[in-house]
Amino acid sequence: MNNKPHYLSDQEVANKTLASFVNGRFSNPGGVKRLKGLSAGKLLKRFFVEGKPHSFPKGNIPVQKITRAQLDALPVNENHVFRLGHSSILLKLQGEYWLIDPVFSKRASPSQHLGPKRFHQVPISAQELPPLKGIILSHNHYDHLDKQTVLSLQAKTAHFYMPLGVAAIMARWGIPEGKLTEFDWWQTLAVDDVRLTATPTQHFSGRGLKDGNASLWCSWVIALPATRIFFSGDSGYFSGFKHIGDALGPFDLVIMETGAYDRFWPSVHMRPEESFQAFIDLKGRRLLPAHNGTFDLSFHPWYEPFERIHALAMASGVELLTPRMGEPVCLDRPQQTTAWWRALMPETTRMELSVTAPETEV
Repeated sequence: MNNKPHYLSDQEVANKTLASFVNGRFSNPGGVKRLKGLSAGKLLKRFFVEGKPHSFPKGNIPVQKITRAQLDALPVNENHVFRLGHSSILLKLQGEYWLIDPVFSKRASPSQHLGPKRFHQVPISAQELPPLKGIILSHNHYDHLDKQTVLSLQAKTAHFYMPLGVAAIMARWGIPEGKLTEFDWWQTLAVDDVRLTATPTQHFSGRGLKDGNASLWCSWVIALPATRIFFSGDSGYFSGFKHIGDALGPFDLVIMETGAYDRFWPSVHMRPEESFQAFIDLKGRRLLPAHNGTFDLSFHPWYEPFERIHALAMASGVELLTPRMGEPVCLDRPQQTTAWWRALMPETTRMELSVTAPETEV
């Protein structure tokens, strides 16, 4: 297998904008809108003064445990998707296993003693996972790139795929350079029957005080001969979603960031209404919301992203997939999932919904 990605043809990338890289830093084309007066001190003050009501569930997030035997028993001629939590996605594509942005640690943080703590257990351990064809990474933030998880999986992972600049981090952790392939936006690579393409997002990167935007961020198109999957990574809403949909869509499944939004950072995370519009721009058929239900990373109630995207999908007749963590979703036949989060919502909120939106099947 040739692990060096190649660019799409000049005609295919015409009218697209590649990432800007100046003085060792990447940036979004056109920049991003920053809230006037935003500072670390002001943000910290919000945490203490404003408070964060309903920022974590009062009961146990439902998790459907996954075993190696159950995975291997799935038909090899079908394609299956599992949410493991937050943005961590396990794929079984034509009999081969892939992971996206795996974070199995207790906290999404540089320290396992401080920082956002998981609401629920991972449905399957790193040890029980089968050999992986590849791990796909969207960017280097701690809730998407976890050192402990990477090291626990590296021996059973054939290859790692990531945006520019992330390989240096992985190499420092001891991952062999021969297992690392980096992509610029719009670069593409065929891995047997799976074609990977790194596509733009509007976000940022950094794991410390001095490495801000030293590596790139991206979304991914995962294309099989008869199935196309889009994974958003993290992004604010921007015109790039329509460009991606026009160039590489339509998509059978869109795994879309829907959570951790806030008025303080409107350009780098989407409100559910923007996530839904991005799904439309991408020409998606099924929508699976991610980046929610596992870590407390913002000020909104933990269940709010589910409710808002659910309402939008119901009003528009869009096929929404909200599986329990670990619940299999087959892309090759009709699926039905439930609004499982409602059982964990405050009782007064549930009573209001029982009048305005009684349906739980989506």
